[in-house]
Amino acid sequence: MINITLPDNSVRQYSEGTTGMEIARSISEGLARNVLSIMVNDEVWDATRPIRIDAKVKLLTWNDEEGKGTFWHSSAHLMAEAVEILYPGAKFGIGPHIENGFYYDIDFGDKAISSEDFPKIEAKMLELAKENQAFVRKEVAKADALDFFTRKNDDYKLELLQDLEDGHITFYESGHFTDLCRGPHLPDTSMIKAVKLLNTAGAYWRGDETRHQLTRIYGITFPKQKELTEYLTLLEEAKKRDHRKIGKEMELFTFSQKVGLGLPLWLPKGALLRERLEMFLKKVQKKAGYQQVICPHIGNVELYKTSGHYQKYGESSFRPITTPVPGEEFFLKPMNCPHHCEIYTSKPRSYKELPVRIAEFGTVYRYEQSGELHGLTRVRGFTQDDAHIFCTPEQVKDEFKGVIDIVMLIFKALDFKDFITQISFRDKNNKEKYIGSDENWEKAEKAILEVAQERNLNYVIVPGEAAFYGPKMDFMVKDALGRKWQLGTIQVDYNLPDRFELEYIGSDNQKHRPVMIHRAPFGSMERFVAVLIEHTAGQFPLWLTPDQAIILPISEKYQNYAEKVLQFLNNSDIRAQIDDRNEKTGKKIRDAELAKIPFMLVVGEREELEGTVSVRKHSHGDLGPQKLEDFAKFIQEEVKTELGDIN
Repeated sequence: MINITLPDNSVRQYSEGTTGMEIARSISEGLARNVLSIMVNDEVWDATRPIRIDAKVKLLTWNDEEGKGTFWHSSAHLMAEAVEILYPGAKFGIGPHIENGFYYDIDFGDKAISSEDFPKIEAKMLELAKENQAFVRKEVAKADALDFFTRKNDDYKLELLQDLEDGHITFYESGHFTDLCRGPHLPDTSMIKAVKLLNTAGAYWRGDETRHQLTRIYGITFPKQKELTEYLTLLEEAKKRDHRKIGKEMELFTFSQKVGLGLPLWLPKGALLRERLEMFLKKVQKKAGYQQVICPHIGNVELYKTSGHYQKYGESSFRPITTPVPGEEFFLKPMNCPHHCEIYTSKPRSYKELPVRIAEFGTVYRYEQSGELHGLTRVRGFTQDDAHIFCTPEQVKDEFKGVIDIVMLIFKALDFKDFITQISFRDKNNKEKYIGSDENWEKAEKAILEVAQERNLNYVIVPGEAAFYGPKMDFMVKDALGRKWQLGTIQVDYNLPDRFELEYIGSDNQKHRPVMIHRAPFGSMERFVAVLIEHTAGQFPLWLTPDQAIILPISEKYQNYAEKVLQFLNNSDIRAQIDDRNEKTGKKIRDAELAKIPFMLVVGEREELEGTVSVRKHSHGDLGPQKLEDFAKFIQEEVKTELGDIN
C-alpha cells in the first residue's frame, strides 16, 4: 500500500500503482468526471499514470491553471492529428499550451495554409474528439524513437531527439497520431467539446531566422460551447481595446520602418502621459528615500561579462559597438543593474549609510525576433522604472515592505483592484540551479513570506520559479477583461554583490557583502502604458489623461472667450485645448468622444455672457452649465481623490 496526502493534509491508503483517476473516483464519481490531470509531488502527471510511491497528490480540474494547460496541450495533439489526416506529409515542430489555448508549428511543405482552411480542421478535430480517443503514454528507447521518426521522415522530431537522453523519452499516442512528448495529457479526447482556431503566423524553427519558417496555428478549446462563445465575445472586446488601435486614435505613439522595428516613437500626448507617470513615481520614491541617478545607454562589454548579462543576453543583444581602439567593445545595455552596482562602488560605504536606494528610468535594449514584436508590449528598446536597494540582510524585510507600499499606491491610483501576489522560491530538491548559501536563502524566503502575511496579501507560493540569484515576488494583475499581466516585481539578489565585490563596513569594523534588491513597480514604461490603455480602453484616470478637457466654441465669434477659458484652466493646473476647427459642434463632440477626452466644454453666446461653460462628460452626455470656478474645483477634487496622499 502507498500513502497519498491530499491538499487538505488528509492521508489515504491505496494499492501501489493506483492512478489519480482512481483516487478521484474513490472520493466521488462527479469529481472523477472533471479531473483533467494530477499534481504528484509538484509535478503534473496524466490522471491515468500509475503512482508507485508515497506522494502528495492534487486532482486538477478546469479551475486549475495546470488543468487548463493539460486540456490545451492535449488539444494541440488533437489538432496535429486532424492536420496529419487532412494534409498527408505535414511535419511537426512543437505544440505547447500557452496562457490562453495552444499552438503547433507545422511544416506544410508547398501548401499555404490560411484561416480559410480552419473550418475543415476544426470539423475534423471535433469528429476525432467524439471518438473518445485515449491518450496513451509510452516510454521509448532512443534508438526506437529515432527509427520511428526516420521512417516518418520528420526531421524536426529527429533534431529534438538529439538533445534527449535514453531512458527519458516518451511518446503519446491518440487515435492514429503519435508524438514525441513529455505530457501530461487528458485521459481521452471526449472532454474537448468546443474548438476554435484563431490565426496563423510564421515561426522560424527554434526561433532561428536562418532556419526554415514553419506555419504556427493558434487555437483554443473548451469543455463547453458556452465558454467558447464567451471567450470569443471577450476577444472582440479586446480588439476594441487594442493599445495599438487606441494609441493611434489618441495620438500617443507611433512606429517607423526608417527608425527601426520595435523602436517606439512617443508623440507629444503620449510623451506627456509617460512623463506624468514618471513624475508620479519620482514623487513617491523621493518620499521613500530613493536617489535618482542617470546612466549611459551603453557600457563596456567587460561590465556585462562581470555581471553575467553578456552570457545571458549575448544572443538577444544588438551586436557589439567597436571603437578605433583595438579590442575595445561596447554594448547597448540590456539591464541597468550593472551600472547601479558601479554607482554603489563609487565610494566606500558604511553600515550607517545602508540602505542605499538608487532609482532610474533607464532605457535598455534587447534584439527581439521581428516575429515576436507586438506594439508596445514587446519592443527592442524600452525604459524600466528601475531601482536597486543595497541593504544589510537584517534590512531585507523592511525594504520589501517599503516596495510593496509603493506598488499598492500605484495600483490604487490606476484602479488596479484585482491582483494576486506570486512568491517564487527555489527548488529545494535541485539546489545546484541557484547560488548563495542555504542560510541566506532561508532568511530571504522567510522575510518575503512574513511580509506577505503581515501585509495581508493574497499570495501563492511557486516552488522552483525563483531567479537563480534569489527569491522574488511578482504582482499578477487582472485587467478589465480578466487577462493576467505581471505588473511589479521585487527580487532578492546575492549574486551581483559577489560578482562586483560590493562591500560595506559593518559595526564590527569588518567588510560585509550587502544584499541587493531589484524592484520595478511599472516594469517597462512601454508595456505598462500598453496594459493601462487596454485596461481602461483609453479612458485614463483624470490625473493621468493627456487632455482633461477640450473647449468647443460653437463659432469663430466665441474664439476669444474660448481662449480666456483655456487660460483660466491652465492657471488652475487643468490640461485643456481648444478645438477651433471650422466644423459643426456635433462633429467636434464626436471627435472628442473618439479621442476619449473626459470633458467637453461647449461655449457660445450665453456662456460668454454668464462666465460659464456647458459641460459634457465623455460617454455620459450633457451635464449642463457650470461656472468656471466650479468646474475647476470639481476637476481638482477628482484628481485629489484619485491620487489620495500623493499630491
